[in-house]
Amino acid sequence: MLKKLFFAGSGGQGALAIGQLIAKASMEEGNEVTYLPSYGPEMRGGTANATVVISDRPISCPLINECDVLVVMNLPSLTRFEPMVKPGGLLFMNSSLIPEKASRGDIRVIEVPANEEAQKLGIDRAANMVMLGAILKETGIVRFETVYNELEHMFSGRKAKFLEPNRKAVDLYL
Repeated sequence: MLKKLFFAGSGGQGALAIGQLIAKASMEEGNEVTYLPSYGPEMRGGTANATVVISDRPISCPLINECDVLVVMNLPSLTRFEPMVKPGGLLFMNSSLIPEKASRGDIRVIEVPANEEAQKLGIDRAANMVMLGAILKETGIVRFETVYNELEHMFSGRKAKFLEPNRKAVDLYL
């Protein structure tokens, strides 16, 4: 088993957090994992992406030039990274912020209105968690329960008040 995932958006949209949660959960489930974040110099609004490679064997290189799963949170990310998806691969698009359709017919496209769904829940900043729930449901890449454990680590201490709202966002796709 070898899965290559790529997450892209602008800083502050949570693309890196989605990748990190999936990577940590996959490690908890006993897989070999690499997580390689990349971001521009800006804190918010700049480019942000992450590569996650999951395997049942040691991974020789964390770099990829094509992916099985692409997650894009904004239009510039779709435009730039759509060609990376392998034929037959999966593209998750944040349809709240991407008014265009994917240009390829050889991949499966899942449109997730992540920002709209997060706003309905009253937690605007949880669009990435809505997207995470859709990814988990469609791919089965890691178990929901394992992700919940990782969310408890992420939202502990002073951030504990954010655990339940973020968990509700992930649960939308149960």
